Amino acid sequence: MHVFYTPDINSDQYVLNEEESRHCIKVLRLVRGSVVHLVDGRGGLYTAEISSLGQRNVHLHILESKQNHQQRNHHLHIAVAPTKNIDRLEWFLEKATEIGIDEITPVICSRSERKVVKHDRLVKVITSAVKQSLQAYHPILNPQASLTDFLRSDISSAVDGNVKQRKLIAHCEEDSEKAYISQLCRPYERYTILIGPEGDFASSEIELAQSKGYAPVSLGSSRLRTETAALAACFEINYLNR
Repeated sequence: MHVFYTPDINSDQYVLNEEESRHCIKVLRLVRGSVVHLVDGRGGLYTAEISSLGQRNVHLHILESKQNHQQRNHHLHIAVAPTKNIDRLEWFLEKATEIGIDEITPVICSRSERKVVKHDRLVKVITSAVKQSLQAYHPILNPQASLTDFLRSDISSAVDGNVKQRKLIAHCEEDSEKAYISQLCRPYERYTILIGPEGDFASSEIELAQSKGYAPVSLGSSRLRTETAALAACFEINYLNR
């Protein structure tokens, strides 16, 4: 089944934008009467039929809709330092979206080799993964922020104030006691996890994070790449909430 991302859907009729229409007509070769899926990124999953095709637009008629489709029972926010090779960060965004994540913030650290990311490009990577995996919820990609600014402000999306908040930092320094995610976290909570750059967090950054309530966490005995560590944390949280 072909899937299209339609964030502004609000009735039983919808017109695909020019880019999606071109993909539908020129690439997928769909015709009038073809049935497709739509996701709005807010939990809506729709079944629709192509009612007409133009040169630059495709008209759809909604046949069925489901709300809160596959809504998760927790909120996962990973703040990760962008990798020097942007392909590795894009790989993480794609796989994390497929597995399940609610929010991502690129954080710039003192040892970061990449200081700037192209926000629009990364959103497109996430959107593509949303469609590929038939996710009805579109993860939020926050603007990049320095680690200091991130720690000094609450830029996470609003969630139920009654939900327990867990704040974790995964770093490589060996002189601090670390627990595993499964030891620190419980199901149905809100989790914010910090993942550092290739050169790890600076000691001062670890100290600042811990002063803000972030507990050191271990992701195992192997030294992981940034994107691997971020995905490992994502998987563990989703496994905990399975």
